[in-house]
Amino acid sequence: MDSIGSDNRQVYPKQSALMQKIDFIKEVDKLKTILRRTILFDKSRQENDAEHTWELAMMAVVLYDSVSPNTDLLRCLKMLLIHDLVEIYAGDTYAYDQTGIVDQHERERHSAEKIFGILPKSLGDEMLHLWEEFEARTTSEAKFARALDRLQPLLHNYYTDGVSWQKHAVTAPQVRYSMAVIRDSSDELGELVDSLIDDAVKRGFLPESLPS
Repeated sequence: MDSIGSDNRQVYPKQSALMQKIDFIKEVDKLKTILRRTILFDKSRQENDAEHTWELAMMAVVLYDSVSPNTDLLRCLKMLLIHDLVEIYAGDTYAYDQTGIVDQHERERHSAEKIFGILPKSLGDEMLHLWEEFEARTTSEAKFARALDRLQPLLHNYYTDGVSWQKHAVTAPQVRYSMAVIRDSSDELGELVDSLIDDAVKRGFLPESLPS
């Protein structure tokens, strides 16, 4: 019998639950093609969404002791793995893009229904609800996931001397506003963020305001 990866697409019935999952796996591979504004630590290139997702999952495991022990790490990891899948269709919206954020949720909601709709209904509904939980940011798991999603690009900006911040004319007040949600999850991480922003300003690669 031919394998699933061969040219024979009918090894299993096309609409079987297994093949729906395989179709989903094939589709989410496109996440590797979505580029972000974040620059790698070695400054060699922009990261893609799949790399961003992997790093967030690693950060969740490493930084888990910074949040309440009642936080469900597995649930948080699930949110992190799926939270940016919507960008396969909606594209990446830069955190400091005031135009892009106007219709961001509408675009991403449509994309969420499309991407998770590939899966068998029960699994697709579960993932859609996890995505909605991440967006709503009302549970400890969602707050931790969102905190990491904000912290990761901050670390990359700080340790690349603000390459992306400077390219997009980002100021310290904008960064402080964007990072404020981190304290909702962890005072420790919030204090770290404050110190990094203050040091970036002191070192001159994150201005308090733009030249008039």
